[in-house]
Amino acid sequence: MKNSKEIAIEWGITERSVLNMCNEGKIPGAYKEGRKWQIPDDAVKPADGRVRTGEYRKNLISTSPAPNTDKSDPNSTSTTTKPLPIGISDYIRAQSEYYYVDKTMLIKDFLDRKPMVSLFTRPRRFGKTLNMDMLRVFFEISEEDTSIYFKDKQIWSCGDSYTRHQGKYPVIFLTFKDVKFDSWEATLNKLSALLQAEYGRHSELADSTKLADYEKAYYNKIVSGSANEVDLSSALENLSRMLYEHYGTNTIIIIDEYDTPIQEGYSKNFYDEIIGFMRNLFSGGFKDNKFLAYGFLTGILRIAQESIFSGLNNLSVNTVLDDDYDSYFGFTYPEVHQMMEYYGCTNKGKELQQWYDGYLFGNQEIYNPWSVINYISKGCVPQAYWVNAGRNEIIEDVMKMTFEDVYERLSALMQGEKVVARINQTTVYRSLSDDPANIYSILLVAGYLKIVKKHLQADGSYLCEIAIPNNEIAAVYKTEILSYYANIGVIKDTTSNVIAESLYSNDKDRLQKAVGEYMTKSISFYDAGAEGFYHGLVLGLIALMDNQYRIKSNRESGDGRYDVSLSPKDKKHAGIIMEIKWEKDLDQAELYKLADKALSQIDDKHYDSEMLQDGVTDIIKFGMAFSGKEVAIKTR
Repeated sequence: MKNSKEIAIEWGITERSVLNMCNEGKIPGAYKEGRKWQIPDDAVKPADGRVRTGEYRKNLISTSPAPNTDKSDPNSTSTTTKPLPIGISDYIRAQSEYYYVDKTMLIKDFLDRKPMVSLFTRPRRFGKTLNMDMLRVFFEISEEDTSIYFKDKQIWSCGDSYTRHQGKYPVIFLTFKDVKFDSWEATLNKLSALLQAEYGRHSELADSTKLADYEKAYYNKIVSGSANEVDLSSALENLSRMLYEHYGTNTIIIIDEYDTPIQEGYSKNFYDEIIGFMRNLFSGGFKDNKFLAYGFLTGILRIAQESIFSGLNNLSVNTVLDDDYDSYFGFTYPEVHQMMEYYGCTNKGKELQQWYDGYLFGNQEIYNPWSVINYISKGCVPQAYWVNAGRNEIIEDVMKMTFEDVYERLSALMQGEKVVARINQTTVYRSLSDDPANIYSILLVAGYLKIVKKHLQADGSYLCEIAIPNNEIAAVYKTEILSYYANIGVIKDTTSNVIAESLYSNDKDRLQKAVGEYMTKSISFYDAGAEGFYHGLVLGLIALMDNQYRIKSNRESGDGRYDVSLSPKDKKHAGIIMEIKWEKDLDQAELYKLADKALSQIDDKHYDSEMLQDGVTDIIKFGMAFSGKEVAIKTR
């Protein structure tokens, strides 16, 4: 047997490509021993089945009809490019009408392990719903021969021990991704409608001779929409039992985006109600349910502190930190490269990588699938597609909880640096008020951070080096943090530009006026201001300058730690050092004295040492003093 590195050298490809082939089942006889793949000595390099096209044409994707590319059809000769599946979460439609990235080996990995209940936590729009629908189509009993949707996929080449499960189980499938309402009443009504629709999908139960009259009465109550909260809380348990009695086979239950209504409950103040309902619903469906074959759940967070899964000792949790299933949510490098070859845009590979790569799930490097698809479909124009496809309340929640140390780290992240943080995989929103440092855990699982290095701790948490994954996420940090410290949109872009221009031109009067006008508009935010707060304010207001400057905060230089420095990327521009002071109840004369003190501290502590060592000799120094909504600025 050989390892992946030896095979990579032998085949003349990267080790990562070999590992992906192993994960996708393309190398017969390869198996995993611990964390390393063992590959037969006589293994043959899989054939390159990638489709090659000519130069990328901007209008090709949007105007071309879906081709017939069914590998089982010997008469298929069309080379027309398939459209990309933007927002398509229906597996049958995605794999037949659109360009489909084959993730069916997820089924093999699951059947190899056979956990009773699996929870997959990944960021939004990373393919969770599509994968769950794939599982539904594969496993579900159907009058239609659904095997035709898998015979040209990787899973079908794995043999009878896997394919014999196809179409053999009754399946309950619910997705909570659209359960986003402002009240518990509206949320419960939506959950009732989803359960009503799922019960209606199993209409064979309405006239089943294998069900008791009381079960049919319960079935009709759900289908008619007349069930109350207590009735609904038993819906999974009862439906799984009725399906077992009808088919004589245990049921698979799939719950997609299970935590969406929980997040809404947290932000809309009906957290206790939704937690109580979910606890009862999931307890009946997944805990000690003898009619359950397997259970699958997806979400962003692992809800543990509220004990939704209390007592569920057969739950297998798969997070972004785990190696298992690490390549099935999001796109791997080979998948992205193959897609770019198909659409003739491999010359855009570096740009795409900078914008949408950078995630690390387990040991697998992952691209954001939503953004990759949109990028290619929009003519390879780099934009923040993922962050613009949904609300970013998570950033707002984080900013509400920030204190000085947290903001310093967020600022460092914005400048492309790595920071060290403890990551707890069971963190939930409510714990932010207990320990704001938990924000890193939430930002990680939600897709706003990536793991660079991780070290497992004795308590089950990880001590990690974390960073911003790519340009797309860097853009949202910049805009959202600037927006928060600008009163969630009160400050206009013109004000931010004036501040940036004033710093650039060393116009302290214009700078003082712009900052003062902003603070007057936003007085309610500063009633309880402290130096750390004003520090954060200044960083937010100068965020627009990061194209011309490397912005640093609270760094050692000379004989102390400066507050803010803007080191020019082009040495022809001046550097900027800012020292910030704050005291309560100062009049304007006292404020200017405090600003003088701040300015003197820059010289006394030799804060310009770092820039001078970097060859920046033209340095502008600002002393900034705050008191309530008042500001005074001195410079030299």
